[in-house]
Amino acid sequence: MNKIDSLFASRGDRKLLSLYFCAGTPRLDCTADVILAMQSREIDFIEVGIPFSDPLADGPVIQSAATKALRNGMNLRTLFSQLRSIRGQVHVPLILMGYLNPILHFGIERFCRECSECGVSGMIIPDLPFGDYLQMVKPVADSFGLRVIMLITPETSPERIRFIDDNTNGFIYMVSSAAITGAQKSFDEQKQAYFRRIDAMNLRNPRVIGFGISNAQTLAAANANAAGAIIGSKFVTLLDEADGDADQALDRLFDALKR
Repeated sequence: MNKIDSLFASRGDRKLLSLYFCAGTPRLDCTADVILAMQSREIDFIEVGIPFSDPLADGPVIQSAATKALRNGMNLRTLFSQLRSIRGQVHVPLILMGYLNPILHFGIERFCRECSECGVSGMIIPDLPFGDYLQMVKPVADSFGLRVIMLITPETSPERIRFIDDNTNGFIYMVSSAAITGAQKSFDEQKQAYFRRIDAMNLRNPRVIGFGISNAQTLAAANANAAGAIIGSKFVTLLDEADGDADQALDRLFDALKR
């Protein structure tokens, strides 16, 4: 069974926590160490960012990390080599998150094959049109046992959400707002009403909320209305400040999540 499916099937009532970081930053060679440190600190699943020169959905923190990673020399070939080196040590689901252009340039089938061989369980491609997903990506991903995770936002219509739910597996990534990524101090009533509205739809797939989670208040709001939360910009900032020392960054993150 795919590791993502196994994780959600076995979680019970426990809320899951996922962290995002950009591969190849702050240093080119720290990707494997960051993953292993996250796993040792019981992060439930890990999103590994593929750096891209034009990350439209990302705020300044992740844009800066992507720029630094590209300058460090990170690319898909290097990333897959790093992941392959620790495949036997990684037991939590790994999800690659990146934009369509580098993946198309690499080749969809080659990309999916490398993911499978390196122990990756799924992918998130924010700018992948749903029609292209159904026709071009899903058949290949399915053949390698991979999950393609789709995003919904407050502007996504109920009909579209049902269609996504019917045609995907793994989980649905609920973007907290239509804005770019970035830490927020709290979720206002409008965002929380959106969370409750989607929760009331009783979708087939579990949902995880991301974008803006950085403290106890935003984490609690996400966990109250979904299977868990994804933290990106906050951890990327802390990891950069710690010069790639993931344990130090995780200590500071867990402390922030208590406040």
